[in-house]
Amino acid sequence: MSDIAPRTTYTYELTEDQQELLLGVMLTGNYRRREVPYALWSVEGDRFNATLYEKEKHGRRKLCIQGRGAEDFVLFVLEPKVLGAASLGYEEVLHPENFSAHAGSDESGKGDYFGPLVVACCYTDESLSAQMKELGARDCKQMSDKQVLAVGAALRKLLGPERYTVVKLGNAAYNRLYARMKNINRMLAWAHATAIEELLGKQPACPRVVVDQFAHTESTIAKALKERGRRVEVVQRHKAEDDIAVAAASVIARELFLREMQGEDPESALPIGSSDPKVKEFAIERVRAEGPNYLMNHCKAHFRTTDQVLEACGFTRGDLPPEGQVTNVARELAG
Repeated sequence: MSDIAPRTTYTYELTEDQQELLLGVMLTGNYRRREVPYALWSVEGDRFNATLYEKEKHGRRKLCIQGRGAEDFVLFVLEPKVLGAASLGYEEVLHPENFSAHAGSDESGKGDYFGPLVVACCYTDESLSAQMKELGARDCKQMSDKQVLAVGAALRKLLGPERYTVVKLGNAAYNRLYARMKNINRMLAWAHATAIEELLGKQPACPRVVVDQFAHTESTIAKALKERGRRVEVVQRHKAEDDIAVAAASVIARELFLREMQGEDPESALPIGSSDPKVKEFAIERVRAEGPNYLMNHCKAHFRTTDQVLEACGFTRGDLPPEGQVTNVARELAG
């Protein structure tokens, strides 16, 4: 049996109709209103909180449910009254293709200022899928860092070197590649295609690869696929982590990213994210101590954070090597 803590967080993207249904449930049920930043509304129920966020994308809003009672709320309220379909615990019946022989690819570190970009591609079949699920493989965004580290290591041990591949771009290599490609989605496509190609070299009978879609169009990764990748079916879709192979890839990619950020000395761990003020403060401290070239080996230089750090330290991008003078296109990370 798995010793991983039971799932206490669920995330859904609700259509406008589903949002109205959920609001009706909340208004008529025994729920207490909460104030949460950036939330359209939030309530507290029996051992859970439910928050619907203001930000809208393609007509949908994100609903986040957290707490020890989250699973009961999903099973007995959300699915029958809002989503209109019971899926929790029946994934293998409703979506058997997610558990049959295939591979899945996902990445970590794309939005983090410090640290590498990591892409993992994992192979699975019916037997492995059951074991992955038992180990606790799921979308890494629904897991704590401690869980990711434990489950990621267990998954890598289960799969062994022949059933997963990793492409890791350290910051120096990342900045050189970005200066050449000038587009984060093209870089992601290259990294995913490389990981897929390597996995198919180890598992030539793999018939299909599922990729969590990161670009606006499917052609972005299709153009980057190499010889082996063009021979198999490559399925790209949003929120692909409900596929067990993609879920395993998301956990392994995040695990290896976190280990890189932690380093060997806990006191020298790099800060995670990009919007936290601590990220910029740490970068400023290091640039003042080591000079602007520090950013080229530890950060994603095209981020706007680089301009803010350099200005605070009395430098400009002109003080960086040529690959550090390529700036970010604001909409790329949202694509």
